[in-house]
Amino acid sequence: MRAVSSLLIRNARLVPLGAGETAPDAPVDIAVERGVVTAIGSALERPNGVEEIDAEGRWVIPGLWDQHTHLAQWTLSSQRLDLAGARSPEDATRLVAERIADYPDLPVIGWGHRSAGWHREVTVSELDAVSGDTAVVLISGDGHHAWLNTTALLHLAMPVRDSVVRETEWFAAYPRLVTLVGNDGTSPEAYRRMLDEAAGRGIAGLVDFEFGAGIEEWSERWVQGCDRLRIRAATYSHLLDDVIAAGLRTGDVLPGCDDRATMGPLKIISDGSLNTRTAWCCEPYGDAHKLEYPSGQPNLSGADLREQLARAHAAGLEIATHAIGDAAVREALEAYAETGAHGSIEHAQMARRDDVRRMAQLGVRASVQPAHLLDDRDLTDKIWGERAERCFAFRWMLDDGVELALGSDAPVSPLDPWLAMAAAVHRSADDRGPWHGEQALTVREVLAASVDGQPTVAAGSRGDLVLLDRDPLLRDVEATDTAALGRELRAMPVALTAVAGRVVSDAR
Repeated sequence: MRAVSSLLIRNARLVPLGAGETAPDAPVDIAVERGVVTAIGSALERPNGVEEIDAEGRWVIPGLWDQHTHLAQWTLSSQRLDLAGARSPEDATRLVAERIADYPDLPVIGWGHRSAGWHREVTVSELDAVSGDTAVVLISGDGHHAWLNTTALLHLAMPVRDSVVRETEWFAAYPRLVTLVGNDGTSPEAYRRMLDEAAGRGIAGLVDFEFGAGIEEWSERWVQGCDRLRIRAATYSHLLDDVIAAGLRTGDVLPGCDDRATMGPLKIISDGSLNTRTAWCCEPYGDAHKLEYPSGQPNLSGADLREQLARAHAAGLEIATHAIGDAAVREALEAYAETGAHGSIEHAQMARRDDVRRMAQLGVRASVQPAHLLDDRDLTDKIWGERAERCFAFRWMLDDGVELALGSDAPVSPLDPWLAMAAAVHRSADDRGPWHGEQALTVREVLAASVDGQPTVAAGSRGDLVLLDRDPLLRDVEATDTAALGRELRAMPVALTAVAGRVVSDAR
């Protein structure tokens, strides 16, 4: 268990996050006792033994959160073959052949290709031709399918076929990758390294949606020094019995941890993804003639979805329902309404306006990943056409009263809250103008959606504080110049991050 943390920060400028809020013109002192802000004022007295930090006029905001991560995959991705730049099956197989030539005795685990934009479907046979007996697993950048060679299929006890492995079959197989590569990539040392990287970006908390991981794994990591940040650990349906048997409800402290590591929601993957063409839509895809399921499909029946929501809700768990297509969003909202369950729609990538309004009426949170629009922009226009105007509909959501929470879905997008905020403000990452700029948010709005519901720092706030070398509201930049706003957000300099009164990153 950690020691109680106290801290005194002097000469910090408060940043008003709420609509209509103001902040003092002059810097103030901030006192944190036992992990909570207890006082804000001038010339506060420093108790004996309490660390004192001079902010030297820097700006202070609440600690940032990434509300949707897959931490083991993010940690492992730093060691995997990077396929993000592959523009064709031939590019990918060339990179695989080069990796095998360099490391002939090791399996190849790749990450990041987006085959939806390629000119043809891939085959197992062509991967076999460059890999021989070396096991090869190439995981799509959306995480919803993998391209394996025959050696890997046999090793992971899956039927041999000449096509990729998708959705629930792939999710079931993913935990068995450890039998190929071991777990060195998710050792406590690896986790600590990546958590430190997150802290350096101003992140104080993460929601971990790692598939196949048990709650006890976080309890073990915590006592091994992976206690840098706040963690909410989600579970999946195949482990729900264990969580219920342990009596864990959302918000409960995990066994062996302190109140920075808590039980998160039940995660349900109700449909697929855009890149894999398995997101469940109300109308067919633009290239529906190529697809087995022209409009995508749900991953579980409506009855099964409701049964899982009802069971988790009765056990005191919130639910995080992955829904990317508009049909999946609508079905998820129906299930929330019928069961009375609480929680979120994860992604909500395409939605009808009436469903956005219903989300607000039901009090269902929208947990969104703005950086996905940078990757999905062109493909969305190609295969969803005019439906693109209701994709990543953040302005609708806020205007209709939906609670918005930003994240990355790392490693699908980089675990970088400033990139996510920039994407929501400018909605472009290249020389093109904003993509459906009518759905853009303001800088203040994206900051407010990135701090886990914490208001402007005040007495009673969590002692999760970030010092910035730049005014994060960018009040010296023209509000209509979203390209400049995006650039400034992406380059935001983080000087210090403290979690519960303990400094976890200091770049001053």
